[in-house]
Amino acid sequence: MTSAEHNVPVLVIGAGPVGLGAALALRATGLPVTLLEAEPEDRVRPGSRALFVHNESLRLLDAASPGLAARIVEHGVVWHTKRTLYRGRQVFARTYPPAPPGKLPRFTSLRQIETERHLLAACHDAGVRIIWGARVTDVAATDRYVTLRTSDGRQFVAGYVVAADGARSAMRKGVGIDWQGKRSEGFHVVVDVADAGADMMPLERVFHYQHPELDGRNVMRVPFAGGFQVDVQFSEHDDVADYAEPEAVRRWLPRVIDPRYVDSVLWVSKYHYLQVVAESFIDKDKRVLLVGEAAHLFPPFGARGMNSGFADGFAAAKAISAAFATADPATAAAAITGFDTDRRAAAHYNSNAAGTALAHMRPVSRALRLRQRTAAALAPLVPPFGSWLEHSPYGPRTAPPTNVSGKY
Repeated sequence: MTSAEHNVPVLVIGAGPVGLGAALALRATGLPVTLLEAEPEDRVRPGSRALFVHNESLRLLDAASPGLAARIVEHGVVWHTKRTLYRGRQVFARTYPPAPPGKLPRFTSLRQIETERHLLAACHDAGVRIIWGARVTDVAATDRYVTLRTSDGRQFVAGYVVAADGARSAMRKGVGIDWQGKRSEGFHVVVDVADAGADMMPLERVFHYQHPELDGRNVMRVPFAGGFQVDVQFSEHDDVADYAEPEAVRRWLPRVIDPRYVDSVLWVSKYHYLQVVAESFIDKDKRVLLVGEAAHLFPPFGARGMNSGFADGFAAAKAISAAFATADPATAAAAITGFDTDRRAAAHYNSNAAGTALAHMRPVSRALRLRQRTAAALAPLVPPFGSWLEHSPYGPRTAPPTNVSGKY
């Protein structure tokens, strides 16, 4: 490959769901888009990863690519029943009605690789130019453009760059932006399990506080198209080898789901959840815009990661379109700064909400533990206590700041 220079108006870095969504949003504004992805086109993406595509995200994607939301929903599942148990006893259960005909559901649940497949097809249809195997190795920004060099020997010069290259973002590091935040104590083990056809598990989300068959650890089971995910919370005192290795999973999994599923395990992963937000979502020259996990990492409660990333990408597209539409450098800079202000506020809101949920899941204060026990005891007589136990693991149900565009 030669080192020939490629001049483009906008580059998107990263072909995950957020980068693909940002590319679609940019194309919807009429801008030509080139997307660089470090991995090859035939990459393997194991595991379910981000499952939920929320209604707000579906609407954003459909606005950029009409019909895309319906295709994603068609290949996902929507579970209408939620149940919460405390030490083996049910404290909350509710079944919600399906969405009216012609309306998008509250969410759909499918493996991230399936969401990416639909987004990638939409990007091809929209004319997004995608270059695979192009890992960013060098970044240099000025107040007029950004120059990138990639591992395949090419050089790109772009007016603006949307960095959607994940938690280890080369773009974020290349322009000198740091994280602010912390890592949670303990770890989670996530197990993907294939369904059993006609004899599949009920299509419902089940959350256990202090599962009695797993020594009081919290357990969640969530369906997705083709199977379900089991998420178990472990403390910092637990030995990873005792719970996260495949053979260890085979020992404890039959204690929380039907033993017949042990031979249907698709993937096992371990996570330490980070609660971090980039100190800025733009570089000092206002030419690089960070989105998704390049800009923030949250504990997964409330499915805020990918969905807030979609909102980031669409906000970045709107800001870049506004910057290109003006001949006034100050107006262009203000559009990019507005993106930073808005989406950082959203990220801090989501980070705080996810942190509140994490504190509820891992109560360290005697008062909170007592409150949970009391709520569980009273839930059969006073349903709002069960509702509180159900909703608290997803963060506070409060409105975001007024300057935040959208819930996520």
